[in-house]
Amino acid sequence: MRKTSYVVTFVAVFIVLVVNILSARLPDWLVTTYEFDIPNATSTIRYGLMERCERSVVTIPGPSKGRFEYSDYQCRPFPLKVQDGCENGNRLACAEWVSAQYFTELGIGFAAMALVALLVGVSTHSRRRRVWRAVAGLVLLHAIFQLVTFVLVTELYSKNSFADFEHAKPGLGYVFNAVSWVAGFLVGSAVIVTGVAADRGHKWAAGNRAYHPIRD
Repeated sequence: MRKTSYVVTFVAVFIVLVVNILSARLPDWLVTTYEFDIPNATSTIRYGLMERCERSVVTIPGPSKGRFEYSDYQCRPFPLKVQDGCENGNRLACAEWVSAQYFTELGIGFAAMALVALLVGVSTHSRRRRVWRAVAGLVLLHAIFQLVTFVLVTELYSKNSFADFEHAKPGLGYVFNAVSWVAGFLVGSAVIVTGVAADRGHKWAAGNRAYHPIRD
């Protein structure tokens, strides 16, 4: 493959990795908003892969069309054994959510390894001819693990596996995860197409130093 192709792939994989890391760290895969019986009082609960954050806001009208606002913001690890019922009826749901955490971390690791492979692969022409297979495999593994995470969270969300999921809506972290695995499959497929074309001697993929097998 041409060195330019590897540079473009490196940039694409780096962007996918950043989006993936953001999706894993953002505490808003699923978002639920409640209105209390008290006027002007709301509570917003955000679920991330690793924590649950709740923000409660109470607004009290004041003099001269002013207002007083009280807010409280607290985060805790999610899921927890007692609070989230992981020792009772929600044992399977908790196990699936924790598995989603592990899968997304594995995906991040494979994307990082793909970047290292790209840096090593561009050092010599002979390595550039071979390393695209490793890069494609690592990028596709990244996408597969992110897709598994997406499927697990979507299943738990659709089944209302936790109490607050009934009124939840997908948030930014959920969207970022979808973007990361879709982009991962596209990048991995593009590397395979370009690499195969380069091995077959197509100039657009291999450049001026295209590899042509020696025939007897």
